[in-house]
Amino acid sequence: MEDESRVGMGFDAHQFAPEDAGRPLMLAGVAIPHTQGLAGHSDADVALHALVDALLGAAALGDIGAYFPSSDERWRGAASGAFVTAAAQALAGDGWRIVNVDATIVAERPRLSPHVAAMRVSIAGLLGLPVERISVKSKTTDGMGFTGRAEGIACCVVAMIARGEPGDGR
Repeated sequence: MEDESRVGMGFDAHQFAPEDAGRPLMLAGVAIPHTQGLAGHSDADVALHALVDALLGAAALGDIGAYFPSSDERWRGAASGAFVTAAAQALAGDGWRIVNVDATIVAERPRLSPHVAAMRVSIAGLLGLPVERISVKSKTTDGMGFTGRAEGIACCVVAMIARGEPGDGR
């Protein structure tokens, strides 16, 4: 098999839903205690949505909207972990394996650092990778922009994929 590796980058952002919407805040597959969840067709997990785009982009397989369009009612309220699993399966079917993931979540509130370890474990579980290959960081924008005004949350993910089996030197 060809000795090849690639990197993909994904980004997503969602505004907060109204407080009375009763939506949980889901980030990287973890329910984060907060008064507001994010608005979106599915569970609006920006970290997992950005991860899907990073994975699909690395393999040149399109983006999350091509696989899970918001116009499709099957995905209303869906857990984004299903999207990650499907993306990982698409990569595997095309001969790729996931090497590592690095995510940066941008939010003024809530404070995310107490949840980073659980987010890493969640992503590792979804991808079947050791947690040591998953990085999750949280940042603020010091009051600048929509995240700084606490209007929503954004996430950027970089993922590396490679051809071949783990441990074969590729």
